[in-house]
Order: sequence, then C-alpha cells, then structure tokens
Amino acid sequence: MTKLISILFLTILAVGTIECIAQNALSNQQISGKQKIITGADQTEKYLPLLKGKRIGLVANQSSIIGTKSSVDSLLSLGIKVVKVFGPEHGFRGNASNGAAVNNETDAKTGLPIISLYGKNQKPTKEQLADIDLLVFDIQDVGCRYYTNINTLEYVMEACGENDKELLILDRPNPNGYVVDGPVMTDDRFKSAIGIHYTPMTHGMTIGEFAQYLNGEGYLPKQCKIKIIKVANYDHDMEYVLPINPSPNLNTQQAVVLFPSLCMFEGTAINEGRGTYMPFTILGAPALKGKYSFSYKPVGIPGMSERPNHKDSVCYGLDLREYDIAGLRKSRQINLAWLIELYNAYPDKAHFFTPGRANQHISAFDLRIGTDQLRQQIIAGVSEADIRKSWEPGLQQFKAIRKKYLLYP
Repeated sequence: MTKLISILFLTILAVGTIECIAQNALSNQQISGKQKIITGADQTEKYLPLLKGKRIGLVANQSSIIGTKSSVDSLLSLGIKVVKVFGPEHGFRGNASNGAAVNNETDAKTGLPIISLYGKNQKPTKEQLADIDLLVFDIQDVGCRYYTNINTLEYVMEACGENDKELLILDRPNPNGYVVDGPVMTDDRFKSAIGIHYTPMTHGMTIGEFAQYLNGEGYLPKQCKIKIIKVANYDHDMEYVLPINPSPNLNTQQAVVLFPSLCMFEGTAINEGRGTYMPFTILGAPALKGKYSFSYKPVGIPGMSERPNHKDSVCYGLDLREYDIAGLRKSRQINLAWLIELYNAYPDKAHFFTPGRANQHISAFDLRIGTDQLRQQIIAGVSEADIRKSWEPGLQQFKAIRKKYLLYP
C-alpha cells in the first residue's frame, strides 16, 4: 500500500510538472498571437554557420538554453568548438547567492574552463580572449538597471572592442519590456556595481537593444562589432514566461514581474523575501509587528541568500504572492505605493533607509535608485503623483534616445 501511494504521488507530481511546462510554453505561444516567440538561441539555422570552424567563447549562465538544454552542452553536441565559458553573477550554473564571490573553475560536466566575470575580474582580459575567434553572449535579462547582467554586457563589449573580437548576441525577450519607469541616473556619484548606466530603473530593452544603446551612446572607449540574432515574433508589450529562473531569487514569474518594484527595498530596513523560498513576492520587517498580520521568518538558504536582512527574526508586512501582476503590466509603471506605505508605517523612520557599505555618506537606497531625490521626496511626504511628475522630463528624454536602438515594436 505504501509503495502504491508513493507511485501515485510521483505520478501526480510528474503530471503537474509537465502541465506547468506546457502552460508556460502555451503562454508564450498564445501571447504572441498566432506565432510562437522564438529566442535567438533557438534559431540555430541563423548562427551555426557563423560558429563552424571557429574557437568559440560563450558568456552564459543557467538561463542560456537551446530548447530545454544548456546552450553550452547543445553547441558542443552540435560539433561547435567551445573553448571556454564566461559566467556572470551567480555563476555559470546559476547556483551562487546574490553578491557572493564566484571563482574561476572547471565545469564538472564539460571540463571547460569557467571564467568568472563577477568580482575582481569583471571584464575579460586580453589573455582570456586570445584563443577565441568569436564570443557569444546568451543570457536572460529582466530589464532593470540594478540587475547586473547589463553591466556584464558592457564589460564584455568593452573587452571585445579593445581586442578586435566580434560579439554574437543571441537575443531574448525582456519580461519587463513593457515598462520604462523610475528616476534616470544622471549623477556619477550614484554609480556602483548595481548601476552604471544613465537609464531609468527599468529601461524596456532586450539585451540586443541594450548592446546597440551602449555602442551608440558612447559608453565604450572603442565600439564593439556586434551581430544580433533577433527574437522572432516578439514585441515589447508581450508577456513572456521565462522557461528558466534567471537567478536564484527570481524563482517565479510573479517575482520576475514584481522585481523592479520590490528590489528598491534592498536599500531599506525592509526584507524583500530573501531568506525564504518566496523572494520578491513578500515584504516585511520585525518593527512592523502589530501593523500587519502577515508574517514570515527569513533564514539562511545556501545558494539563495545566506545572510538575508532580519535573518532568523519574524517579519511582518505585505504578502504579494497573489497580487495581480496583469494590472501592474497594464499600468506600465513600477509600483511606488508599497514603498510609501511601508515608510509611513515604519516606526523608526530615521533608520528606514540604510547607509551604503563602501560609502557611508551615500545611502544604499540611493545607489539602487540612481539618485537621492526619491528618498528625500518620500521623507518629505511628497505625493506619488508629484514624485512621478518629477520623473517625466528624464523619462521623455531617455525614451527618445532609446527609440533609436529598438529592434522590436
């Protein structure tokens, strides 16, 4: 009887998993109308001839897939000579926590050298590129200035430009491509590892489009020669359900869509769900006890967040796991109301915004937002409508620049 129950449970689990995968695939197909969205990586007929007979380097992580298989493994099985892999934050296989040091290593599965581009070695060196004829960039992004994949893209393009190497970009949809919102960073004082570009908090571009923006707006000492394999049947308004988690703490579609709004809290006293298996879908802090009934306890989780804010303390706040993200998409805005609400509810307002680690004189919140204006507005009690009005000149200027580099409607 016990064995029969176990078999029944595993069958139900397997069916549920298959249904979930099928629903994701169907979602991506239906949202694009009559035709299925096809990533650049999945259009092998367009780029395999460019790789044949060349020594290939690949900038990749766990989101780099052809079909359902790792791009690295797939290209090797297709006879492509991949000589090394460069991995961004979280590592090539995507199992390192946020901000954790990622060292160079040898991939256990393929035996290929893995060069970390997160930490001291952010840009490929001349020596690391010497035995490569063509570098391929295939990483899923989520469209935020403070999501570090676009930093990696810039450093890789800079290295390719300096060393006369061509970069082939296998483009992927931006799951937050519908929204261009938030303050535009214009002051170099607020440049940091989580923000090095003069864009709004959400830029509304794919990796391929962002590469064109970097080339065109003078971010690079020497322009990088790029070739982009475009996403087929895609435009920025389409919902795109990610087939693979882009990083350990973006483990649901809900989290991916809420990320632009909830990642702002990382510069505050509020825990944004790190230290749980529900990151970026819940918000809370111990000091909010008595003001909210929803509670949870962040703990250290290897590979996700070993030292979350308020570790091992019960937090009280907002449960956004069932929040209508379709409505958020319809608004085409970052949700600012949660930030204002929790600031107003927090009893110790002098310590709501946290100081920076490297520079105690600049708030960690300001580094994430790209300006100190938003923090000052919230403290002063400025209305959401007036805050948004202050963003408009910068947003309109950026949108005009962005338009020059778009590959999709």
